[in-house]
Amino acid sequence: MNKRLQGTLILALAALVWGISFVSQSESMNYIEPNTFNGIRTLLGCISLLPVILVLDMQKKKKDTYTPMSKTQKTDLIKGGIACGIFLCIASTIQTYGLKYTTAGKSGFITALYMIFVPIVSVFLGKKIRPAVVISILIALVGMYFLCIKKGSFEINKGDVLTLICSIVFTFHILTIDHFSAKVDGVRLSCMQFLVGGTINTIIMFLFENPQLDLILKCTIPILYSGLMSCGVAYTFQIIGQKYAEPTVASLVMSLESVFAAIAGWILLSEAMDIREITGCALMFAAIVLVQLPEKQPDTAERE
Repeated sequence: MNKRLQGTLILALAALVWGISFVSQSESMNYIEPNTFNGIRTLLGCISLLPVILVLDMQKKKKDTYTPMSKTQKTDLIKGGIACGIFLCIASTIQTYGLKYTTAGKSGFITALYMIFVPIVSVFLGKKIRPAVVISILIALVGMYFLCIKKGSFEINKGDVLTLICSIVFTFHILTIDHFSAKVDGVRLSCMQFLVGGTINTIIMFLFENPQLDLILKCTIPILYSGLMSCGVAYTFQIIGQKYAEPTVASLVMSLESVFAAIAGWILLSEAMDIREITGCALMFAAIVLVQLPEKQPDTAERE
């Protein structure tokens, strides 16, 4: 399996976990406030990765492949963790606030607009975008619209504006991960970003919210899933997967979370999918397949 396909599969698994988690995040807003939810689940994600790091280090020591981090790697880990943690905290908190005022479908669609913003910002950073990627993004955008937006129901409200801001912040989160993922260990970077983001959310929780233990306990299952799976597993998969995928492709693959959310609702909650939604899913998957096709190499043979 080539590295590009491997990265795509890892990112698709992350999108699958996020798709299922989207429902639990929305449901939790009926009981607790955004910073309470994000603070607890993000710190839980950090704690869940500590034994993983310990086990991985022990295995490397047994195989005699363990090498301590250099000073440069430690500096990159701290810088990357702080930057990723701040972006993740801002994006996820704004997204959670937005869910109070908009539907889950619209939120999924607007959040996934980072697949448009990432290549735009990448161009300004001097990166070239393959034509196949541009075509795939356009196909995916149409598919996302069919999947998430009911016919004639698109009206802009406060929640939509908040979610659009969230999408822009997620764009910089993706690009920051792209910058640091090749420099430091992915699991450590993921753990560090959760520590930073969760600490910020927790401080805001105690300053501006009113966390109540009985209401938090009512969200035990959503918080556990979101903390262990969405944070601990999926965001770590994102960092690892982005080592092998250019950021524009990574953003496109991760936007599958909306597709998986719809499929999960159909399978787990018996939520029917109409032909419009099925068409949207098909277009999204087609876009992912298209972007994986090998690019035709230019003929470099010398001519007499």
